[in-house]
Order: sequence, then C-alpha cells, then structure tokens
Amino acid sequence: MSAERLGQLDVLISAHLRWMAAAGYAEATTRARRRHLERFAAWAAPRGITHGREITLPVLERYREALFPRGSKSAQAQALSALKQWLGWAARMRHLGANPAAELQIPRLGRRLPASVLTHEEAERVLARPDTTTPTGLRDRAILEVLYSTGIRRAELIALTLADLDASGGALRIRRGKGDKERIVPIGRRALTWVDDYLCHARPRLLRAPDRGVLFLTRRGTALRANRLTERMHRYVLEAGIPKGGACHVFRHTAATLMLDGGADIRAVQEILGHAELSTTQIYTHVSIRRLKEVHAKTHPAEAPAPPLPTT
Repeated sequence: MSAERLGQLDVLISAHLRWMAAAGYAEATTRARRRHLERFAAWAAPRGITHGREITLPVLERYREALFPRGSKSAQAQALSALKQWLGWAARMRHLGANPAAELQIPRLGRRLPASVLTHEEAERVLARPDTTTPTGLRDRAILEVLYSTGIRRAELIALTLADLDASGGALRIRRGKGDKERIVPIGRRALTWVDDYLCHARPRLLRAPDRGVLFLTRRGTALRANRLTERMHRYVLEAGIPKGGACHVFRHTAATLMLDGGADIRAVQEILGHAELSTTQIYTHVSIRRLKEVHAKTHPAEAPAPPLPTT
C-alpha cells in the first residue's frame, strides 16, 4: 500500500485498530477507540480533512472546541485522549512525519468521590434479597457475595471461569482486568461457601452443552450480559430499601472503603482493586474521612449544642 493511501484517515484508523487487536487490547477499549476516531473522521471530512498530514494542532483545537458544548468534561477528555493515542501511534509507525497532538491540552479531571457507598449493615440487607431457593437466585447471591468480598469489576466477574477459582487457596485469578492486566485477589470463606453452593445446586441446572467453563451462567447457559447483570443487582439494592442507588460497582466502592475503615494498608487495597495508580485508591480514604467527620459531628461532646449560660 502506498504511503499516500496509508495516510488516508479511514485507512489510518483501520490500521490502528488492527494494531490494537494484535497488541492484546481489551475489546471494550478497542470499540471505544473506534467510536472516538470515527467521530473525529466524520467531523473532519466536511472540512476537507481526509489525510493524516492535514491534521494540525489548530485543527485538533477546533475539534476540542466543537466537543465542548456536546458533552461532559470527562467525555471530552476521553475523545481527545483517543486522538492523542492514535496520532502518537501513527507518528511512531512513521505513517506521519510528526505527532500533531503532542502539545494538545486535554481537560484535567479531578478525582471524584464514589457516588454511593454502603454501610456493612446495608450491604448485608442487599445480600439477603435474592431468592436462593431458585437457581438464578442462588447464582445472584453468589455473585453479590463475590462482588462484596473481592471488590472486582463487573466485567471481571462476567469473565470468570471455573479455572479462575482457587477455593483451597482462597483466591480468584482475574485474567481480563482493566488494561488486560492479570492479578490474584483474595476471596473470603463466606463468599466461597455461597459459590460452592451455586456450583453444586444451581450451575448444573443452568448449564447447556457444551460447557465452556464460564463460572456464572444465565438461564440459557451463556455468559452474563453486562447490562442485564447491572439491572438485577440494582433491583436488589432498591428492594433492600436503600436510596443510595448503585449496582455492581457500589460493592467495589463499599469493599474498598470498609477495608480502609478497618485498617487495611492502602497499597494492599490498591493491589486487590487492580488500580494502576495509588491516587485512584486514595479516593476511598477521602470517603473514610468523610464518614469519620460525620460520626465526630454526631457523637463528640464538644459538637453538641452548648447549654445556655446561667442568668444572674
């Protein structure tokens, strides 16, 4: 293929996505990158920008301005980051003479505190909601126990296989973590008991041949769908009478916060959660401090209303 043809935006995007697939990027990451790049190409085409050499820093700054009224700062940052990754790759591969996005400024995002964190008592109320006399209810109780015990992500739970469970060692192997990073996380005895109950009494009734080894199955014997799983977990939170909202991720927030409240070392929590940066884990220390301040304000005698001064 000629250098001229390779530099066309559609060809350059396709080549980048093939490289991502070969490099082992997660499918969700590749899909998101495709969406962002195709959106940029659709914006660029009516403006006569169809080749990589026509992309300049002023062009990218115009695109950033076009994004501003259309979405949140987070959405803008994701879109611009995708462009930066793509154009940086194109420059490294010598498809472009230079990286026009090298000096592109991306909106800075502050670390947001988790929207919802459950108390231990609230978590127990949610865990008690599934009807464990049914195969799907027993499965859901096992899922909730795993989420609460390990703090793993929704996608990580869906991807679990039978081979990833080390019951004797009290551990789960997360093979498809964020960024396709693998890690081992501890899982508690209670969660293992519920998973064993599910494996003995529910999974055989949900299984359809051939058995592909997926740990948690739907009624049709297939892997769980992310949106459907979120709907079911969110329903249990609502049925427990908890107005905080949340679904799978609320148990990740809750596990991290309660472990830190209980005195866990922050670097141990970072490793369990699979955070690349310690600063990501530190948001949970802020949640812990916020709770401590609430307790302090409610219980410390110096915070009680002062009694009226005696009159003379």
